[in-house]
Amino acid sequence: MKQFGLDRKTFKILLAGYIIIALLGAALLYSNWAHKTPISFFDAFFTSTSAISMTGLIVKNTATDFTFIGQIIILALIQIGGLGYMSIGFFVYILIRKKVGFSGKNLLKESLFYPTMDGLFKFFKKVLLFIFIIELIGAILLTMRFALEMSFKEALWFGIFHSISAFNNAGFSIFEHGLSIYKHDIAINLIVTTLIIIGGLGYFVLVELYFFQRKRLQTLSLHTKVVILATLFLIISSTLIIFILEYSNPKTMGNFSFFDKILSSYFTAINYRTAGFNTLDINHLYDASLFFGSLFMVIGGAPGGTAGGMKVTTVVVLLLYAYWSIRDGRVRVFGHEISQETISRAFIIAIGSAVYIVIAVILLSLLESHLEFLPLLFETSSAFATVGISVGNGGTLSLCALFSNPSKIIIIIMMLSGRIGVFAFLLSVFKQDKAIHIKFPEGKINL
Repeated sequence: MKQFGLDRKTFKILLAGYIIIALLGAALLYSNWAHKTPISFFDAFFTSTSAISMTGLIVKNTATDFTFIGQIIILALIQIGGLGYMSIGFFVYILIRKKVGFSGKNLLKESLFYPTMDGLFKFFKKVLLFIFIIELIGAILLTMRFALEMSFKEALWFGIFHSISAFNNAGFSIFEHGLSIYKHDIAINLIVTTLIIIGGLGYFVLVELYFFQRKRLQTLSLHTKVVILATLFLIISSTLIIFILEYSNPKTMGNFSFFDKILSSYFTAINYRTAGFNTLDINHLYDASLFFGSLFMVIGGAPGGTAGGMKVTTVVVLLLYAYWSIRDGRVRVFGHEISQETISRAFIIAIGSAVYIVIAVILLSLLESHLEFLPLLFETSSAFATVGISVGNGGTLSLCALFSNPSKIIIIIMMLSGRIGVFAFLLSVFKQDKAIHIKFPEGKINL
């Protein structure tokens, strides 16, 4: 994959790093002082992987099955996953004033999805500051709201946990039934969704927006413009689709007031794309809503942030290519022409994602033949896009709690690949062929 300017070895190290951290997290969660109820090492590994990949699919209830220390471990894994484990290592190097070699910088660059080595150190410091400030503000606001109905000490912990979980698009909650008890609460809905959106925009976009707002930049980059417009379009369109489809559903929001229907549609739409919190009972959504939810989850958020999926930029590039191919073939947007390399990479991500999901769903349908196909597709899309939203197991856990261990392995692989990106995952897993310098005769295929 040298034609894309990417190093296969770098992605192999990234993937191996996340697996090692997930195993270490599993060992900690498996310890007696981390859980209240019995847990197998495999389920501890599943939980750890779900946290490090910021997915939120659970086979054990975070609120009732883990101790306070266990919840801290899960939160630490979420934070490491959101920032990228190489970023944590880089931060340690800064503290002890040691220099980082080229390979370490390259790993950090890919971990943060930063385009070049130039200005990487300054960018990283800004990212750390932004994350701290945003999560702090979120924690303060949520603590103030939770303090209205619980002690300040308890409200503080709930505020910190849900702020970090929301910003990192993780979807983990330490309420036994998630945020369903706050489905009519404007403050909780708006604070949580705002944190999710900000985290899903990507660190590069956040830093650039800050400098643009401070008038240190005269114009926004093409990447930032595309991400913002695509995000707005997806939020509005997905909110409208859920609102229309579920408007009269008595088991979800059919009995809500008009305003609460809009609020619930908006909250669900935001979480469909990146996070995994829910205020509605997803198991009672119409099949049409679940199907559209699967599509929105696969699209995901923006690169370089805390969201998963194919990424909105990939979808935009493919749509632009389809539009301009009908005209003159030169893909353009906002006065810029998109390179063939970017288009080719978008096609690989899209096709790879589709094949990947199809294979996983087929395997799950064979292994879990007692479960319906659409919920399995929904669960697979949720794992691939590191969303974490689920139709549930009939109780407080995700549908994958009903899976056999082989099926859980498939979900674990989906979550890990979703964290580093499908392109990077394919690059790290499959063997790279040697370059071929032979010129083959051109052939024609009728379409």
